[in-house]
Amino acid sequence: MKIGVIGLGYWGPNLVRNFLAQQDVKKVIGCDRLEKRLHNIKVKFPAAELTNDCNDLINSDVDAVVIATPVDTHHFFAKKALEAGKHIWVEKPFTATSEEAEELIEIAEKKNLNIFVDHTFIYNGAVCKMKELVDNNTLGNVIYFDSERINLGLFQRDVNVVWDLAPHDLSIMNHLLSSHKVKALSANGIANYNGKENLAHICVYFEDNCFAHFHVNWVSPVKIRRLIVGGDKKMLVYDDMENFEKIKVYDSGVEFPTTESIHRALVQYRIGDMFSPKINQTEALSLGAQEFISAINEDRAPVTSGKDGLAVVKILEACDESISNMGKIVEIDKSLVI
Repeated sequence: MKIGVIGLGYWGPNLVRNFLAQQDVKKVIGCDRLEKRLHNIKVKFPAAELTNDCNDLINSDVDAVVIATPVDTHHFFAKKALEAGKHIWVEKPFTATSEEAEELIEIAEKKNLNIFVDHTFIYNGAVCKMKELVDNNTLGNVIYFDSERINLGLFQRDVNVVWDLAPHDLSIMNHLLSSHKVKALSANGIANYNGKENLAHICVYFEDNCFAHFHVNWVSPVKIRRLIVGGDKKMLVYDDMENFEKIKVYDSGVEFPTTESIHRALVQYRIGDMFSPKINQTEALSLGAQEFISAINEDRAPVTSGKDGLAVVKILEACDESISNMGKIVEIDKSLVI
C-alpha cells in the first residue's frame, strides 16, 4: 500500500513515522508548501518521498491520502482525494460543518472508499480498557461522564477551544456510551483574547438520565487531562498525566435503602477497594494506522469512520449555537448515530 500525507506541521511528522513503520506500507509521500517542513521530514525520515504539490500527490499512485491540515481545508482536500479514488484519513475534527461531512460520506459510499477520522484516543490503551470495563458491566449502568482537558495554550488561529480540545473527549464519550443516545446539550464559553472562545463548559443530556460534562480551557495555569466515569456499581478515573496507573477503578457508590423509619439515614455510601488494571502501552497512533490499513484491506468501515466524525461535528456545531445564545439548550438530531 502507498500512503500520501498532506500537511507536515505539528502532527504530520508523527503520521509519516507511523505509516513508514507499517509492514503493509511500501511507500509514504509527504506533502507541504513549506520547504522547511519538507527538509525536516527528509532529515528525520530519509525513506519518505516528498513533494510540495498536493495535486501531484492526490493524482499519483497512492492508495490513500492522509490529511493533516487546518480544519477549514479538510473538506477541500478530502473531496479531491475521494474523487480521485483514494481512501482518506482525516485529522480531528473531521470537517468544519456537518454538511461538509455528509457530502464526503456520500461520495465515499458511492465510490466504496473508506473514511478514517483520527480520533486517536479511541486507540489509546487506557480508553480501550475503559471500553472493556463499560461493556462487561464492571461499572454497572453508567450515570455520568465527567471530563477536564485544560492547559496553558496552544491558541489556534482557525477554531475555538471547543473545536480544538473537546473532540478528544467527545469521541471517547461516544465510544464508551455507544448504547446511550444524546438528546440535547448546553454550553457556555468566553473569548478573552482573539474573538474565539478560550474557555468553555459543555453539558450533554442523554435520553436515559445519563449526563456528561466537559471543561476545556486554553488559559489554565496547570495541565489536566482527566476523565471520571461513574457507574451504579463502580467508578473509574482516567488520568492521562499519570505515568503509572492511568486508570483507577473504585468500588464506590451511593445506595438509597428502602426504610419506613425517618430516623434512619436515607443515603448510604459504599467505599471499597481500588484497583488499577494493566493497559496496552502500544502507541495509539500506530494502532490507528493499523486499523486504517486493515479496514481498507478487509473492505469494511474502520472503528473511527466518517459517521463517527460527523457525530462529533454535529455536537460541536450545537456547542457553538448554545454558546452564542448564552447557554441555550440545543437539541441533537435524533437520527444521529452515536
